[in-house]
Amino acid sequence: QVQLAESGGGLVQVGDSLRLSCAVSGGTFSDYAMGWFRQAPGKEREFVAGINRASGTRYADSVKGRFTISRDNAKNTVYLQMDRLKPEDTAVYSCAQARTAYMIVLSTSEYAYWGQGTQVTVSS
Repeated sequence: QVQLAESGGGLVQVGDSLRLSCAVSGGTFSDYAMGWFRQAPGKEREFVAGINRASGTRYADSVKGRFTISRDNAKNTVYLQMDRLKPEDTAVYSCAQARTAYMIVLSTSEYAYWGQGTQVTVSS
């Protein structure tokens, strides 16, 4: 059974930084692409960033240049470094393990396992 646990969320000011972590247990972490998604109140869950097993990355346009996704296969952990945060980044952030190894897909249906999420609030 694969389990994912996010940490690192919190309340920050505009322009601050946060680093989210997602620890994965069970399965073979290094074999799969991983993704970060977010859901703001009243909105659908949206893709934020993804990283494949070769550490290739893909970002949503709204976070490109501000967020960085990375992975540490020795620690079975994926990270999301978020810089220059904006109020519109406020959401519950969730990590997910893809069904794919190399393809980074945006659709939530292509992700097999999910964490419970961590709240990020950016105050102006």
